[in-house]
Amino acid sequence: MSLDQLYQQIILDHSKVRHGSGLAGTDAPEGATTGQSHQLNPVCGDEVTLRVAVADGKVTQVSWDGAGCSISMASASVLSEMAEGMTVPELHQVIDSFRDVLRSRGKIAADPELLGDAAAFEGVARYAARVKCAMISWVAAEDALNQAA
Repeated sequence: MSLDQLYQQIILDHSKVRHGSGLAGTDAPEGATTGQSHQLNPVCGDEVTLRVAVADGKVTQVSWDGAGCSISMASASVLSEMAEGMTVPELHQVIDSFRDVLRSRGKIAADPELLGDAAAFEGVARYAARVKCAMISWVAAEDALNQAA
């Protein structure tokens, strides 16, 4: 299996089994603060509402609800799976790296050590119309994280 095929399989798997899907109630874990962001891509209709809970400088919970293409839903799933347990600065670093890769139009390679399964979206960077699909949940996470922290 080539790396491209592996990345395609990760996206397909996450679009079918959506980690973190189902917006958690507004009750945050004890001692946590929350932030929530709703993002809409008016071009294609993808939309995501994402909630983040932060306690003691760490992300304790990420949940989301949304509708859209397999890329946007898989991206939200990957993000929610990897973000829990990260510190706020670590998650900001991952979001920044993901954004840089996707906006590079294929010129910046994803660092799998930093991005984990999110590196699978590296190929999306070559398709400008799909970058917003992959980024929508990450923009929501950044906004929600800033509210919570």
